[in-house]
Amino acid sequence: MRVLFWCDMEGIGGIVKWDQVMAGSPQYEEGRRLYTAEVNAAVRGAKKAGATEIIVVDGHGAGGDHSFNSLIKDQLEPGAEYVFGYRWGCYVEPLTGADAMLLPGAHAMSGTEDGILSHTMSTENFRSMLINGRSVGESGIVAAIAGSFDVPVVFVSGDEATCQEVKSLVGPTLHTVAVKKSLSRFAARCLAPADACHLVEMGVEKALKERANWPKPLKFTPPVELKVELAYPDKSNAFKNRVGCEVIDPMTVIARGENFWQVWDRFWPRT
Repeated sequence: MRVLFWCDMEGIGGIVKWDQVMAGSPQYEEGRRLYTAEVNAAVRGAKKAGATEIIVVDGHGAGGDHSFNSLIKDQLEPGAEYVFGYRWGCYVEPLTGADAMLLPGAHAMSGTEDGILSHTMSTENFRSMLINGRSVGESGIVAAIAGSFDVPVVFVSGDEATCQEVKSLVGPTLHTVAVKKSLSRFAARCLAPADACHLVEMGVEKALKERANWPKPLKFTPPVELKVELAYPDKSNAFKNRVGCEVIDPMTVIARGENFWQVWDRFWPRT
């Protein structure tokens, strides 16, 4: 069984401030330790479930050389391969022939009132995204990319709002682990890190063992359309004359294609 983890930091237990997830900030090293421990727990769960190939993508853009490079290497759980430094939302090669996608440390989409550190990719660039009229955040984008390769998302961990968001998108049989509950966008009631890791490990193992209950891959009826509301008018300049994209107005870009991966690769190309 080949599984792919697409990991993020904002949904990790104990993380409630930008300082914990931004490279160079005073609390970033604490955030890295919490992040690494919870990802390790997810890997242990996958090994217990019998996964024979585990690929872990560091999907957190911390800034600078730490973007997609926040996991602490010499503390990582053995028995998996780890992907560092690859542009977010673009590493799809392992999805061909993969069995499942899992999303440890996920966070809620922008505009989610009870989502801790809620945003979609970048508060500096994007306000909202819709696929065929359905609002999505980062988890929805990743799930739709995976669905283009017939791979289901079967597990998510993060705050309660994120678990509800992803379950409503991919289906009620999605296995979720809520490691914290929002008290505001920058405050939460959190499990102790050891308890969070324990639940994540057990949750991943259970999710992978219950294959008969996996949600179906997330797919959208073609033609597929991604509509993006930008944060500022000048952000639309990057999409002018880009094949497959249309600038509707200075604040709105639409990308179209036959499946979501084709759409996404036009909107957010690998090169």
